[in-house]
Amino acid sequence: MTGIPPLLPDTPDPKQQEWNKRVNEALESLVGVDEGAARQILNEIVVTRDEVHWEDIAGLEQAKTSLKETVVYPFLRPDLFKGLREPARGMLLFGPPGTGKTMLARAVATESQSTFFSISASSLTSKFLGESEKLVRALFAMARALAPSIIFVDEIDSLLSTRSDTGEHEASRRIKTEFLVKWSDLAHAAAGRDQEDAQRVLVLAATNLPWAIDEAARRRFVRRQYIPLPEYETRKKHLETLLKYQVHDMSDEDLEKLIQLTDGFSGSDITALAKDAAMGPLRSLGEALLFTPRDKIRPVEFCDFEASLKMIRPSVSKEGLKEFEDWAAKYGSSGA
Repeated sequence: MTGIPPLLPDTPDPKQQEWNKRVNEALESLVGVDEGAARQILNEIVVTRDEVHWEDIAGLEQAKTSLKETVVYPFLRPDLFKGLREPARGMLLFGPPGTGKTMLARAVATESQSTFFSISASSLTSKFLGESEKLVRALFAMARALAPSIIFVDEIDSLLSTRSDTGEHEASRRIKTEFLVKWSDLAHAAAGRDQEDAQRVLVLAATNLPWAIDEAARRRFVRRQYIPLPEYETRKKHLETLLKYQVHDMSDEDLEKLIQLTDGFSGSDITALAKDAAMGPLRSLGEALLFTPRDKIRPVEFCDFEASLKMIRPSVSKEGLKEFEDWAAKYGSSGA
């Protein structure tokens, strides 16, 4: 096979035209890759038009700095990151659920102007023998052809869980092996050699269960970034952002009390709390809601948050948090 026939047609949108041209050139350059697998990767896994920027994410400054150093700068200035400065080929974001790991991954892809491949275990699984390995090969081939690229694996523990001799299906083991082999092929064999690298591809993953990841995969994640629960300043910024476009009657003292009351909440917990509190003015109207003009609906008040706090509770226990902190102390780095 000398390449795959072009897939995407012409379009009047200039940006879409440029993307279509890149994709068609990438497809034509692929050799030894299954055509159906390549098209499936392109249709189901490549994410476009979903831009997230650093300012869209509250706090997590240390994690952002680490991601800039590991991904963004090397992708934008490849001439500076060669030899011993060769960028990492794997980075793991781990921590409690709802702390912004997926948002960070999307922001990295946007800021580094990269092609974003978003995959899960199900997107690489097939009931037909050998099809899953073809999809993995096509994934890495497409990532190289459309470099700079980020292969983002959400909940990677479901794809690269610890291998065992008992109770593991043969197909699952084959997918893991193929993924690890293709991942290893991204790195140069001789570390430190000052050579050009046109294949700027990073495997970026997120998980809530870092201890369940296979040791071989953990080794390939050169950077393992802990994304903790939001601290005081992060909670404050998050709440201010959520309330910015909402009509409210919250004083600085009310906001201060709310920040204290949300200690132990994850970012998604705080969002859920704010959404529930925003329903307070509508709930207070009852049936009159159907006939009340929008400008007559009262603003959101602190009492609405107090009522919501009785229903919206933290999703992460202190015992669960300690597990993450212990694993971070052993294998990872802080990301507060």
